[in-house]
Formats: sequence, structure tokens, C-alpha cells
Amino acid sequence: MKIFKPISVIILAIALLAFACTTAKKTDKSNQSQNYSPVLKELYDTIAHWDSVFFNTFNSRNLDKLKTLLSENLEFYHDLGGVTNYDQNVEAFKKTFASDRTVRRELVESTLEVYPIKDYGAVETGTHRFYATEKGQEEKLSSEAKFVHVWQKKDGEWKISRIISYGHQEYLK
Repeated sequence: MKIFKPISVIILAIALLAFACTTAKKTDKSNQSQNYSPVLKELYDTIAHWDSVFFNTFNSRNLDKLKTLLSENLEFYHDLGGVTNYDQNVEAFKKTFASDRTVRRELVESTLEVYPIKDYGAVETGTHRFYATEKGQEEKLSSEAKFVHVWQKKDGEWKISRIISYGHQEYLK
């Protein structure tokens, strides 16, 4: 009878350990974007297109076009910079575009996710990288961050009404 108890305890311990390992694998959500599938493929393609238009406009320093892609009631929440509105962002873009330092944004495509917002538009999430080029120097990775863009479709036009930028990793000082 005494031999039975230690063997039972060992078997029970192995069973619990095996159960814990399989449960941990099932609840691990760290690779969630790898499992992402668009709810509405057409909406995903539309927002991916507008994301590209917005940042091609940013990368080419076209302030007039950029302003048409932002809602006038824009709210921009930045973990390092605080909260800003449409006018403050237009001024910031104007200063950035006038600088000798050029900045280029690149989407990490595998991170892009798009979800519908009923009777409003869509929410886009992902990760993007920014590259800076100082006058006379080569381009360098300057930062990486996660983002959320809330897109509103109003009168047939898509505009960004909310931006949340967070989790910044700064690489240049």
C-alpha cells in the first residue's frame, strides 16, 4: 500500500504538468496577428489602400493632400507627446516637412488588421516604422510604434478621425 501512494503522486504530478503545458499553448495570444483573417476583405483592402495613400502623402511631404485625409475633429493620442487636435497636427506636419531631416513611414504589413465600426467606418491597427535621413547622411531607422487609426466614412470619403500611437521604441536621439 505504501508503494502505491508515491507512484500515484508521481503519475498525478506528470498529468498536471502535461495539462498545464497544453493549456498554456492554447491561451497564448502573442501570435494573434498571425492568425488574423479580415472580417470583411473588401473593407480590409479599402483601409489598406487609404493607409497607403495617407502615408505616401506623408512621405512625399504633401501637406495639402494630407489635410484632406484627416477629419477636422481629429484627436491624436501619442504616448510620448500627449493629445493633439487637427490644427496642432497640421502645424506639426508643416514644421516636419520644412525640416532638412526627412522622415519616411513604413507599415509592417504582417501586422495590419482592420475591423468594421457599424454605421461609422473602420478601425485599423498595426505596427509601423519611421526612418529618418539627416542632410548628407544615409537613412536610419528612427522609431517603431503600434498604432490605431479610426477611419470615418462620411459623404463617401474616408478620413482619419482618431489616432492612437503607443509603445514607441526610439532608436535615434
